[in-house]
Amino acid sequence: MFIVQDYTLAVLFCVITMLCWGSWGNTQKLASKTWRYEFFYWDYVLGILVFSLLSAFTLGSFGAEGRGFIEDLLQADLTSLSSAFLGGVIFNAANILLAAAIAICGLSVAFPVGIGLALVLGVLVNYFGAAKGEPVYIFTGVVLITIAIILNGLAYKKASAVQDSKIPVKGIAISIAAGVIMAFFYRFVAASMDLNSFASPAAGKLTPYTAVFIFALGVLISNFLFNTLAMKNPVQGEPISISGYFNGKMSTHMVGMLGGIIWCIGQTFSMLASEKAGAAISYGLGQGATLISALWGIFIWKEFKGAPKVSTYLNAGMFILFVIGLGFLIYAGA
Repeated sequence: MFIVQDYTLAVLFCVITMLCWGSWGNTQKLASKTWRYEFFYWDYVLGILVFSLLSAFTLGSFGAEGRGFIEDLLQADLTSLSSAFLGGVIFNAANILLAAAIAICGLSVAFPVGIGLALVLGVLVNYFGAAKGEPVYIFTGVVLITIAIILNGLAYKKASAVQDSKIPVKGIAISIAAGVIMAFFYRFVAASMDLNSFASPAAGKLTPYTAVFIFALGVLISNFLFNTLAMKNPVQGEPISISGYFNGKMSTHMVGMLGGIIWCIGQTFSMLASEKAGAAISYGLGQGATLISALWGIFIWKEFKGAPKVSTYLNAGMFILFVIGLGFLIYAGA
């Protein structure tokens, strides 16, 4: 199977993760013109499963290093399988809340609040779960990113005041809930693998490709509970029935699946990077997705259109601090 061999490549993979995790929300924005987010989310979950299988039977099965996907799956112990599966369940609970928050208050608010919070808490959770990297630089980066999140919140507040629009308290509250839950999923997936050696992992432990596949199963199976609840108790609009999902156009379904594929590319690359970079740094850099999504929301979807100059300055400060904070995380592993 393919394995990341050095820290520089691991950082590059984390940057790709950041781009993927920060960009999948665009597919929801595109689909939302004709499609409820609850319907979109079924396709999104299928996209995650499809890519996990594709990567498992290609990159995860070719090459001389490590165990192939099928061999690895057959030797896995129940503890490792359960850990990766639980990671998928936790992620899905958080991500469906994030999708609801995007529907209410947009990418440039839901991501900085929800994923920014997940980044801060998740780095701490993953560092104490499997310490790797210089802690002073890691925690300095976390502090800077926290300040960046606060600046984004202030920017949105200023924009809302000028635009005479109410701050969607429900959307922000859902974003916070999503962020708190999201902080814990990665630790369970990382715990299912042998982070000391992907080439010769301990017996019972999973390779990254198998871990992502089991994780995807956790997302899919839990979706029958979480998304059904979301459809019956929507944050916006009237309750909907699953029958409406089958009335969607093929092109609309493909947009949702594309969103899941994009996200799962990021997850796979992050898992592959975690051996050389450590779980805390891989997760933290990946969740720099907050920065990418905010850029999409501000410059492409115009979510701050008509905002005062002070909002522009605050958002600029957010970007600068976020980049510096991510720089500290990269340096922590080097």
